[in-house]
Amino acid sequence: MNRALGSLGVLRRLAPRTLRGRLSLVALTAAALLMTVLTVAFNAVMDRHLQHQADDELRNRAAAVATTVDTSGSRVRVVETVNDRLLDTNVWIYAGTGLLEKPPSTAGDGALTRAADGLAARRGRACAPFHAHGHRPVRLCSLPIPGRHAGATVVTALDLAPYRSSADTLLLGSLILDTVMLGCTYVLTRLSVGRALRPVRTMTDQATQWSAVGSDDRFGAAEHPAELARLGASLDALLDRIRTVLRHEQQLTGELSHELRTPLTRIIMELDWWRTRPRTDAETRAAHEVIAEAAQSMRTICDTLLNEARENTLNPATAPGTTDVVPVLDRLLRQLDAPERVRTAVETDAPVLEAGVPSGLLERIVSPLLANAARYARSTVTVSARRVPGSVRIDVVDDGPGVPEAFVGELFQPGRRADSGDGHDGAGLGLPLARRLARAVGGEVSYDPGHTPGARFTIALPTA
Repeated sequence: MNRALGSLGVLRRLAPRTLRGRLSLVALTAAALLMTVLTVAFNAVMDRHLQHQADDELRNRAAAVATTVDTSGSRVRVVETVNDRLLDTNVWIYAGTGLLEKPPSTAGDGALTRAADGLAARRGRACAPFHAHGHRPVRLCSLPIPGRHAGATVVTALDLAPYRSSADTLLLGSLILDTVMLGCTYVLTRLSVGRALRPVRTMTDQATQWSAVGSDDRFGAAEHPAELARLGASLDALLDRIRTVLRHEQQLTGELSHELRTPLTRIIMELDWWRTRPRTDAETRAAHEVIAEAAQSMRTICDTLLNEARENTLNPATAPGTTDVVPVLDRLLRQLDAPERVRTAVETDAPVLEAGVPSGLLERIVSPLLANAARYARSTVTVSARRVPGSVRIDVVDDGPGVPEAFVGELFQPGRRADSGDGHDGAGLGLPLARRLARAVGGEVSYDPGHTPGARFTIALPTA
C-alpha cells in the first residue's frame, strides 16, 4: 500500500505543471496508443501475408515436382528431368506412406524428414511449421497426387529465415517510424497549444494590469472565437466586480475618515486645552469624560459603518433592528457643535416613534444633515419627526442660504461641494454617506428644492 502511494506521489511530481505540457502529454499518450495498435495490426497482417507467400511458393514447387511423378501404372514412378537437381531440393516424394525420394542433404531419420513423414501421412493438402532446436524455422506443405492403382504425395520445405528477416525489418521500420511520428506529434502539439493559448496569456496579463490600475478597458466579445469570447466576458465581469470592490473600499475609507474627524477633533482640542495650564481635578475629570465620550463615538462610528458594509455585502436585504427616534434626535442636538447664534429644536407628534434601524445607524444617517444645517444656518435648526403611512419621516430644516440651484443635481455625489471656498471644512462625503446608509435599510434621504428660505432635507426610514 505504501509503495503504491509512493508511486502515485512520484507520478504527480513528474506530471507537467502547465496546461500546455498536460495537453501535449495527453496528445502524446493518445498518439502512442493509436500507433501501438496500428503497428501491431500492420505487423500481424504482414506476417500473415508473408506466410501466404511462403505457402504459395511451396505449393507451386510441389505442383512442379508433381509433373515428374507418374502414378498411371501399378506403382508410383519418378521421371527424371533436366532440372532434376533443382526440383529435388527440399522435396520428399512418397508412394502411399513409403518414402521414394528425399533431399540429398537430409538424413533419412532426421527431424525434418520425420516431420515430412507425418505431413504425408495426413493424405491431403496441408501446411505446417517446423521448429526444432538447432534448426532454422521451416515451412512444410504437402500435395497429394491421385493414381489409378496407387497414390503419391509430394512434400516441399522452405526456409523461413528470409521471410522472418523481412518481418523483423518491417517491425524495426515501424518502430522507427512510430518514434519519429511521436516526436513530431509532441512538438507540433506543444507549438499548436502554445499558439492557441497565446491569446489567453495576453488576456490574463491585460486583466492583471487593468485590475491593478482600475482601468475602464474591457475585452468584449468582438473578433474572438466563441471560447475566448466567453473567457473575455468572464474576465470583464471579474474586472467589474474588482472595480466595484475597490470603489466601495475607497468610499468606506472616505466615509470613515469623514465621520471620525469630528470626535478626533474634540479629543485633540480637549488634550490641547488640558495641557495649556494646570487644571483642577474636576476639570481633569470633565476632560477625561469628553475624551472617553469622543473615543466611544469613534468606536461606534467604526462598528456601525463596518457592520453596515459587511451586512450589505452578505445580505443586502437584512433589516437590522428598531430604535426610538426621538431620544436619538435629542441626544444628537445636545452634542451638536453649533454656533451660539443658532437655536436647535426637536418637534414630534408622538412621544414614542420607532424606526426599523439600529440606533448607531440612525445617528450616522442624521448626523451629517445636522452638521450641514448647523454649519450654514443663520439662526435656527429644526428637526421634526412624525409617522407617515409605511415609514418614519424626519425633516432637518435650517434658515441658511440653501443649496444653489445649479448644484442640486450633484448634491449627493461623493466629493462634491457647492463652494469649496466658503470657509467651512468638509470633504463632500456626509450627504452621500447618509443617503447610502438610508438606502441600505430600505429608506431614503432627499432634498426639497422648493423649500425657502434655507434648506430642508427629508429622511424616510422603514417603521419597526
